[in-house]
Amino acid sequence: MEKSKGKVVSVNESLVGVKTISGAVINGEVAYITIENAKRLKAEVIDVKSGNLTYLQVFEDTSWMRVGDDVEFTGLPLSVKLGPGILGSVTDGLQNPLYELAKEEWFLERGMVVEPLDTDTKWTFTPKVKIGHVVSAGSTLGSVPEKLFEHKIFVPFSLGENYTITHIVEKGDYTITDTIAKATSTSGETLNFKMAFDWPVKQPMPFNERSVPTETLPTGMRILDALFPIAYGGTACSPGPFGAGKTVLQHSIAKHSRADIVIMAACGERAGEAVEVFKDFPKLIDPRTGKSLMDRTYIVGNTSSMPVAAREASVYMATAVGEYYRKQGLNVLILADSTSRWAQALRETSGRKEEIPGPEAFPMYISTLISAFYDRAGVEILPDGTKSSLSILGTVSPAGGNFDEPVTQATLLSTGAFLGLSRELSDARKYPAIDRIESSSKYPSLITDDEVLFLKELLREGKTIASNLLLMGERGITNEAYITYQKAELLDAVFLQQNSFHDVDGVTNPERLRIMFDMLRHIIETPVNIEIKDDIRSHFNFVRQAFIDWNYLKLNDPQFDKQKSKILNLVKQKANVKENV
Repeated sequence: MEKSKGKVVSVNESLVGVKTISGAVINGEVAYITIENAKRLKAEVIDVKSGNLTYLQVFEDTSWMRVGDDVEFTGLPLSVKLGPGILGSVTDGLQNPLYELAKEEWFLERGMVVEPLDTDTKWTFTPKVKIGHVVSAGSTLGSVPEKLFEHKIFVPFSLGENYTITHIVEKGDYTITDTIAKATSTSGETLNFKMAFDWPVKQPMPFNERSVPTETLPTGMRILDALFPIAYGGTACSPGPFGAGKTVLQHSIAKHSRADIVIMAACGERAGEAVEVFKDFPKLIDPRTGKSLMDRTYIVGNTSSMPVAAREASVYMATAVGEYYRKQGLNVLILADSTSRWAQALRETSGRKEEIPGPEAFPMYISTLISAFYDRAGVEILPDGTKSSLSILGTVSPAGGNFDEPVTQATLLSTGAFLGLSRELSDARKYPAIDRIESSSKYPSLITDDEVLFLKELLREGKTIASNLLLMGERGITNEAYITYQKAELLDAVFLQQNSFHDVDGVTNPERLRIMFDMLRHIIETPVNIEIKDDIRSHFNFVRQAFIDWNYLKLNDPQFDKQKSKILNLVKQKANVKENV
């Protein structure tokens, strides 16, 4: 089929108008604009008007683009190449490997294109089918080892017929461009299968069988795992003002969560924060495997200094890769930072298209796009009965910390966990600065529902008493209320806060979380028989410091049980009761 062609008739930043001169054009297809020095800029059709007028969003800088520049349409949607070699890589939103681009030119030149997957690397392929086997979309042809995992080689998901294998290679080393199998359809069509294939990034991969998220995804952060859990296959959002710790929160979850694969999508984040990820992650050692954390990480980088259209591409690129590894039978976690800047890019494009604006000038369909993005998460039951999942945690950066703005509200309606960050807590140097009262989650916790309710009620009581203290001072409240306030402060200081710089306290596994909660509940439920507020304060200061010292000891440390006994003795001295934990 002859490809459609056109000429540039207008340029408005990343929005380019094109007059088609041959062939039909459809929404979503990729086009290339040829500019000076024969460079070709990649773009995507986002609107088709009457009179052969088409609008493109260009993924690169449009400076010096001129009216009359040639445009060629491919007829294909924006796609990602899926196959072995993705893990450990860092790409932009168009899957151009950034480290490979940097080898060509330190400052990334417009129009530069590098193969998304290495075509020279040989992978040891082990076939799983034989001649005569019937396969269809998603069938496993074989596997190759990739980093820590067995990477399944699939029949492309886009095929709609059954095919009979007529040729399959023997076990050996092959590149992703080598033909590893041949098959014939019932209609007589012959196909050559390779290790890699393309998939449209904006098209969700079909579920084999979808299941409800019911299992907690341990993150190593006590406030999340106990009070506001994230689930395998669940969704969460973390809105907060600038500087409240959204990026740090995501980095900690990336390092310590029990997800098999972590995908980080820097969709419009500030360049300094993205560079920190690029520099630090390759040096980090995964505590679960003892190997590089990059062995189970994929990073998509489109910073705020890059063209706005590329932010949208980076979100969908990360999601498509996440769905692919879910098909591999793995638990995948996508960390999108920040979806607000993705939404701002949509607002800019919508404005240039002169669409009717919605609240705060965001497009009227912003809620639909956000909902569709988070809906691609979920638990999948594969044909062999294996459960795999794709979880999504997106940060939101509302201007001025206003949670009532459209992007935050649309995100809250689409996600199962709300991890609201507080400026007050971050200014008080409390980490993580997740609001203890306003945050919520519909997913199961690592502790029971009754235990979660117990903690939340204490936090609410403590906040109410803290307000009374500000108004009336210590003399204006009873000793009983003051003791409750001190217990709530103890809960916050020793359980909900963590020292992210400490190897032990920075990450808490489920076993230790249970031990800590039982100890904390014992302290809270034990009566305190002290009549003077200064002595009450002093007592809880001693308990707090003893508990923090205990948090820094490993479970197998000989001092662990001794420190636990010390805490119990401190509590017993002021209780006149005897209880066991």
